Amino acid sequence: MSDLYIGLMSGTSLDGIDAALVEFKEGNIQLIEFEYFPFTKSIIKDIQELSQPDTAVSLKKYGSIDAQLGTLFAQASNQLLNKAKVNKSQITAIGSHGQTIYHSPNSNPALSLQIGDPNIIAEQTGITTVADFRRRDIAAGGQGAPLVPAFHHAFFSNVFDLSKQNICIVNIGGIANITYLSINKTIGFDTGPGNTLMDYWIEKHLKSAYDKNGAWAKSGRVDTHLLDTLKQDAYFQLAPPKSTGKEYFSPRWLNNAINSIPHYKPEDIQSTLCQLTADTITDSIQHYAPKTDITLICGGGIHNDYLVHLIQKNLNHPVSSTEKYGIRPDHVEAIAFAWLARQTMNHLPGNLTKVTGAKSAVILGGIYPA
Repeated sequence: MSDLYIGLMSGTSLDGIDAALVEFKEGNIQLIEFEYFPFTKSIIKDIQELSQPDTAVSLKKYGSIDAQLGTLFAQASNQLLNKAKVNKSQITAIGSHGQTIYHSPNSNPALSLQIGDPNIIAEQTGITTVADFRRRDIAAGGQGAPLVPAFHHAFFSNVFDLSKQNICIVNIGGIANITYLSINKTIGFDTGPGNTLMDYWIEKHLKSAYDKNGAWAKSGRVDTHLLDTLKQDAYFQLAPPKSTGKEYFSPRWLNNAINSIPHYKPEDIQSTLCQLTADTITDSIQHYAPKTDITLICGGGIHNDYLVHLIQKNLNHPVSSTEKYGIRPDHVEAIAFAWLARQTMNHLPGNLTKVTGAKSAVILGGIYPA
């Protein structure tokens, strides 16, 4: 018996929606079709305004963007089904991550907010929708993130013999996280900034959305004093379980450190930020997963050739794209939320307590019937 699910992911990079049509059959997970649904500059600006830490936002603005995103997620789903020539009646459910606008798991009370109204998704697609995955884990005492390591375990434990190899999966979006898979344990946590600060810096100086292939970072020189200052941040010293977001590693966080530098070249800051991402990822692997035999990279960061080079340079084992092992790096998270929706629909837990720190494994998300 096979099940079809849709997974929707919009990450901290704010580029658009990844939509994956996924078949689950006899323990196998197979991508049937994929669609990328880019955001307009207008909706990106709205989300950025809504996501500013400690900034007052009207409830009307909040509700409007929540509804707009719900419609966009529904459109992405319908477009995906049209592309795949699959009828909505064949889909068991949609798993929608939503758009994170605030993640603060260590505040009192802890909180994590994702928007993109699932009522609208269910209504405009005619498909049962599962959403709001993170808050149940937080209610159980967890960080609410990262959630994808549970999927990494489900998928890659069928690809590798974990009794013979230890695997580390690095996901580099706006924020970077790692998952370590071995025969004895699975751990995972956010390592710190992925692309978010590099994207901010190049947009500010070159009006570009991202640093293609890491070319601008490669053209600069690392400011070792700034790098050391940034790496002294308390987050990097915290032991997992831990998670973070753009609220913490924000432009303000960066500019506070840069203000102490009287003269700098913008490309040198970019080079330093690229090195920061590489170092905090590889420091985490070396400290918490020292027996790793192979590191696999997924997420948008895989396209930054210079960043991947720096990661490889820091590690003494092979580094590869997840594509080599059956799943394209840009597809991983959307497929993961299809898997998480299936867990929920089958009354199965979706969190790993060793990863999030929750006191118990729980069924994640709310179900919005078609």
